[in-house]
Amino acid sequence: MNGEQHNLKRRLLLQGLAAGALAGGAPLVLAAQDKVLRIGYQKFNTLNILKGTGQLEQALQPRGWSVKWFEFAAGPQLTEALNANAIDFGHAADTPSVFANASGVNAVYLGAEQPYPKGIAIFVAQDSPIRTVKDLKGKKVATGRGWNVQFLLLKALEEVGLTYSDIEPVYVTNAADVRAAFQSGNVDAATLWDPFLAGQEITTRPRILRDGTGLSNNRTFHLAVPKFVDQNKEIVRTLFAELKKANNWTQSHPQETADLLAPQLGVDPKVLKLATERRNYTTVAVDAGIVAEQQQIADAFLKLGLLKSAVRVQDKVYPEVLV
Repeated sequence: MNGEQHNLKRRLLLQGLAAGALAGGAPLVLAAQDKVLRIGYQKFNTLNILKGTGQLEQALQPRGWSVKWFEFAAGPQLTEALNANAIDFGHAADTPSVFANASGVNAVYLGAEQPYPKGIAIFVAQDSPIRTVKDLKGKKVATGRGWNVQFLLLKALEEVGLTYSDIEPVYVTNAADVRAAFQSGNVDAATLWDPFLAGQEITTRPRILRDGTGLSNNRTFHLAVPKFVDQNKEIVRTLFAELKKANNWTQSHPQETADLLAPQLGVDPKVLKLATERRNYTTVAVDAGIVAEQQQIADAFLKLGLLKSAVRVQDKVYPEVLV
């Protein structure tokens, strides 16, 4: 392995590629290979389902294309991989996408998932004296920088007349750290997203203080490296066509979806069924209304000083509709 290959391998590892993908022998140096679609995904999402069906591989095979899948712990790691040209396509939630925009990540919005407000929540232990979001004043809350649930936390506090500075955020880097902090009692409340939220609900029965209903649509966005899209529009259209087929099936088969994903993700089918039942699986074009939602998130975090620079979301939307 030459020095350039070694550096690329190290960079991909640091960006959070799943150990399972690496152990399975997936080649790390893919940039120089032709006709390989490199997709980044996170646990429990429409791309997971598409991966599980194998239909994308079948659709692309006659064109001489193959697919490589890489799992990431969260959106920030995935968008960094896009920026490093380590993957071509992937998905991230609304807030991580905005933070990626602000940091100059080289990615464009291609499509959006339908609202999923019940897939995010702020919660406390069943026996906690905290009864409402207003009771969080002065309390420690586990969350992550640039996470979709951080935006929910911000909006929920505003809803009851508090500000973000009224709480003590305890920043963690992944969902496992949220669970550890919550279950150890080191924080008073915590924030999570599905399927990790569903898992927490089933295992410890926390009290939900607030989900995203009326505050955050909690959309997932499909993102891609613009140069890749410019050069491979038909491949991207095929990807979205296969994604649509998988989504249509999933919407009416929550139990079968859970059974399909459970071995792939290492998540209990009961957890996946709970998460699936409260989700609408449809991918749509990024229209003016969705851009406005994203702009609201960008403006809110800029006002707080948590974004490095202003973002004009419309400038990050791919000019053609490929969904």
